[in-house]
Amino acid sequence: MQELTIHNLRQVDKYRWLLPKQGKMHTDGMLFLDRNLLEHIKHDKSISQVANVACLPGIVGRSLAMPDMHQGYGFPIGGVAAFDPDQGVVSPGGVGYDINCGVRLLRTSLVRDEIENDIVNLVENLFANIPSGVGSKRTNLKLGKKELKNVLEKGAQWAVKNGYGWQDDLLHIEESGCLGWADPEMVSARALDRGQGQLGTLGSGNHFVEIGFVDTIFEEELARGIGLFKGQVTVIIHTGSRGLGHQVCGDYIRLLQNASRKYNFDLPDRELCCVPVHSPEGKQYLAAMAAAANFAFANRQLITDEVRRTFEQVFGLGAHKMGLQLVYDVCHNIAKFETHEVHGSQRQVVVHRKGATRAFPAHHPKVPEAYRETGQPVLIPGDMGRYSYVLVGTDRALQETFGSTCHGAGRLMSRHAAKKAAKGHNVTAELAEMGVIVKGAGRATLVEEIPQAYKDVEDVVRVVHEAGLARKVARLRPLGVIKG
Repeated sequence: MQELTIHNLRQVDKYRWLLPKQGKMHTDGMLFLDRNLLEHIKHDKSISQVANVACLPGIVGRSLAMPDMHQGYGFPIGGVAAFDPDQGVVSPGGVGYDINCGVRLLRTSLVRDEIENDIVNLVENLFANIPSGVGSKRTNLKLGKKELKNVLEKGAQWAVKNGYGWQDDLLHIEESGCLGWADPEMVSARALDRGQGQLGTLGSGNHFVEIGFVDTIFEEELARGIGLFKGQVTVIIHTGSRGLGHQVCGDYIRLLQNASRKYNFDLPDRELCCVPVHSPEGKQYLAAMAAAANFAFANRQLITDEVRRTFEQVFGLGAHKMGLQLVYDVCHNIAKFETHEVHGSQRQVVVHRKGATRAFPAHHPKVPEAYRETGQPVLIPGDMGRYSYVLVGTDRALQETFGSTCHGAGRLMSRHAAKKAAKGHNVTAELAEMGVIVKGAGRATLVEEIPQAYKDVEDVVRVVHEAGLARKVARLRPLGVIKG
């Protein structure tokens, strides 16, 4: 497709920009941005990628992009698109390499003043107990291939059954922590090899465990419904399916690039390789993707268990006594069969969310019973120096975005540019001056993840709140962070 520029966009209101159907596009694009955020992305390929996604066969509704959007592989990061299961396609580029990269939030009954003197100790112990960094492995958990396949089939349910967490945790995870159509036999031996030893590890890049506190409550009633209060200590866990998920994506991109030619698709970008949803290759990819997603659910569950043990170690109290309960766990990179209203009737579609979060409203049947009156918690992490947000889903998101919203701040700088910007800076010391204790596997990761490398998450959240895609409930500030 011919390169699209900012001038093709038509402003609908302060937070919506229409990318009109043109060329080989089957539908319009819609970008949720304000003018400032639009400036950040007008020189990368993400607007073109929104248009390219609109060219895919069987797309239903618009090709969508959230305010944290930036250039990705095939789809933009922050991209959302739904496809008809019978006429449409599934595309690994619409999920990404880190399958079910996601975030979960734990709340506690502790308050900031009770832990401030122990933050350094807490961060040191978390870093010692949770393997972090490129290729990190867990030495005290060795799974054979057969047991690893059980993990891929059952996800967080396997973890809880084997003593890593509480039964109640499963009631507070998207899809109860298990995608039921997973088939471990669709996962390659190489992917299994890469995943072996990585369950319960943080990995590298933008993944983290963050100790923070609630510094602002926006809606008291909603906050109470989610169990949050001002000053409360919280924990955010952000990681995904590690090397296993990366390998699954790579394996199926190679398979689907060949298969796309077999189905005679005229694709605007080879990174958008895709196949019909119900084709043999489509079924294989979805089964393998679900298996990798289940690995990610289990991975976050094991890290949760380690967080609880570390709090017990540092404070000498039981996790139940400290109220270390799971608020929610959401996927960022996933494709799922969901039922949505399209042109006035309910129909099943395959929703791709790539760097986007599900945001279902109150009383939606897929929202856990605990949040039936508030709406699904939406967890939006920021960078390690500023803040993160808790929101809830809305009816408007269901109407406009297949119940989707943003997933984070979104990168502003490439990793190379971040390294250049951090040259001569002591990142750890500068964050400590800001009141944030940080421990990383190496300086390289920390400089790539400097706060300046990201958009201000407050700007991103303002757009989804004002556009009606989610409602702000609380803001969290970091006190201590471990990075891969």
